[in-house]
Amino acid sequence: MSNTAEAATGVTGPPPGGQTAGGNGVLRTLRRGFGAFLRQREATVLVVVVALFLYFTIDSSNFLTHANQANLLSGIAAPYIILATAEVLLLICGEIDLSVGFTFTLAPFLMYFLIAYDGVPVILAIIITLIFGLVVGAVNAFLTVTLGLPSFIATLGTSFILYGVVLTTSHGEPATLPASTEHIGKFFGNETTSAWGWSAIIWAVLIVVIFHIVLTQTRWGLHTVAVGGNQLGAREAGISVARIKYGNFMMTGMLGALVGLQVAFYDNTIDPSAGGYQYMFYAVAAAVLGGTALLGGAGTILGAGLGALLLAVFIDGFAIIGISANPLLIVFGAGVVVAMIANVQLGRLREAGRT
Repeated sequence: MSNTAEAATGVTGPPPGGQTAGGNGVLRTLRRGFGAFLRQREATVLVVVVALFLYFTIDSSNFLTHANQANLLSGIAAPYIILATAEVLLLICGEIDLSVGFTFTLAPFLMYFLIAYDGVPVILAIIITLIFGLVVGAVNAFLTVTLGLPSFIATLGTSFILYGVVLTTSHGEPATLPASTEHIGKFFGNETTSAWGWSAIIWAVLIVVIFHIVLTQTRWGLHTVAVGGNQLGAREAGISVARIKYGNFMMTGMLGALVGLQVAFYDNTIDPSAGGYQYMFYAVAAAVLGGTALLGGAGTILGAGLGALLLAVFIDGFAIIGISANPLLIVFGAGVVVAMIANVQLGRLREAGRT
């Protein structure tokens, strides 16, 4: 009788296992969504950032305070995010800039000398300093692209030159920003003129968005990936390899100068020991953690930004919970290695999912 009723009404009983077709559809959709998420290069580092953020939030009540979040985002993360964004473009096209940390160091001193000794207006001094970053990038590109030196060696040489200029001109002593820079400082994140010092992280987010669009939506980004993936093939396809590399070296130099100014304004002082290889290596580490290939041809700006945020949370979080500075580098290095292992393994899963 029940079979006759079901046939008449067109309604059948539940499928085997007691699950409805709608329930299976929801599960399939969730699995597809989760699989699509894992296939993204930024997936691993995003998961690690969220996990660390939750851990430090639970472990210390001071982690989520306004003052600490301002320091974490603007004081620590913002410089790493901008420098990582710059390095991504070079890494994708198969190059690297070791000197960007010393462009960072010299830039605020250049602005200081222009204002204090030559009477140059503040805004003009900032513009000249950013142009100086472009020039440093052009020199690095000339040594690498035109003269054919490996970018590692060429930029290592220019980093020594830049740091030598810093120490010679500053006599190894810090300088205080001129009073005339106080008002412009709020646009770069000066903590004394900006309520919570949020300007620096706003700069960083804007730069990430702009360069993400450049990399993914413009011909420049397409050509950058093509040059890194197959330089000979890119040249045969009519892409100017030299123009792409010159442009990316110059953008890296300019962003290095921008970060130097930003940090000087945020701290309200110019430190000859600021920047250097630490900032450069952290930027490269952030780029690689975010999914950029060291051998070129693949990378992501969003991933680099998340990688820089990951490093900043590491640094700030462990300081907040009271880990000594001596073993901090051990924990930090181990964390980077573990994150990279997870990134590589998930990368293999992503490749396997495509086949």
